[in-house]
Amino acid sequence: MPITRLEPYDDFLRIHFASGESPHHADFHWFWLRHNSELDRHPLTHERIVDSSELPLDLQPRHVRISESADALDIDWGDRSDGQASRYTAAWLLHHAYATDRAPWPAPPSDTASVTVDFANLEEPLGPKALRTLARTGILVVRGFGLDTEALIDTLSRQGLSVIETHFGRIEDLRTDNTTNQNTDQLGYTDSAIQLHTDQPFLDRPPRYQLLHCQRPADTGGGNAVVDALAAAHYLADLDRPAFELLRSVPVTFHRQQKSFERVLVSPILDFDAPGGFRIRYSYFTLAPHRRPFAEMEAWYRAYNRFARLVRDERHQYRFLLQAGDFLIYDNWRMLHARTQFTGARWVRGVYFDTPAPAPAPL
Repeated sequence: MPITRLEPYDDFLRIHFASGESPHHADFHWFWLRHNSELDRHPLTHERIVDSSELPLDLQPRHVRISESADALDIDWGDRSDGQASRYTAAWLLHHAYATDRAPWPAPPSDTASVTVDFANLEEPLGPKALRTLARTGILVVRGFGLDTEALIDTLSRQGLSVIETHFGRIEDLRTDNTTNQNTDQLGYTDSAIQLHTDQPFLDRPPRYQLLHCQRPADTGGGNAVVDALAAAHYLADLDRPAFELLRSVPVTFHRQQKSFERVLVSPILDFDAPGGFRIRYSYFTLAPHRRPFAEMEAWYRAYNRFARLVRDERHQYRFLLQAGDFLIYDNWRMLHARTQFTGARWVRGVYFDTPAPAPAPL
């Protein structure tokens, strides 16, 4: 039963078998393969001499190849002084396969070009077509609109979006020398890097959309990253269902405390039952200390950290740099956003929007 192709992933290896065979492919975790290596058995009794607890969970092989006869898999784990590789015959792999013909959930998208448009080339400037793209992807990057934020607000208002004033004011001037906004004692008004987060997770209903309109780019740095957290949640569920279930069921506390503002809200990070659809609340800098039963705390941190590593992986991010006149608008209920550290007088204007409330059901 020949092996025809290998697809290595971070956590597992997909092995394809010859056409016509059943199954067509099977997935094996790297750790499972390492734990079941014949190199870790006694040469006379063939009993295991290594327990799984002695092996690191984040194993990555040095080299993987199909044997010359195509009936076996060879893996060099890079941890043996004798340089020997583990061999797994195709027949053995199929006999012990535990994930056959699995259809994995796709990783979060990262093709920034697919969500970027040039304002000069739009058939209908920020009309229904552009907003349909925003609804479908959760993000829209527009190049070359110009610097008039009020004109941009008017354009979006004509499409049914309403400005939401927050404790920062109507428009946030995100710049290190800000003297006009309220409650500027937070990271957005510094030149520090800000990792992935959602805005206003401590509000019962966070604003649905955020607009970031670049007035002046930084001298260096200040790049943006956006992640589709809905896609990331489904991807996590496909890789690690217990972690996903913890993130959607464990309540955590978000606490924003500033000189003139304080709010506290308790909610799971992933909320598939929120009014209006999926909602993620994710903000490491407004998380209060976790309170879990002692026997559950480590499992909670493992789940949270697994998700954090997934979304912080640059392969799962839209990454771009806004220039003067460009803007980004994204769905704050679905997407995470971040920026890199910067130098210079970077100036970005932030505005929150919401959609009209649904009409009440008839009595």
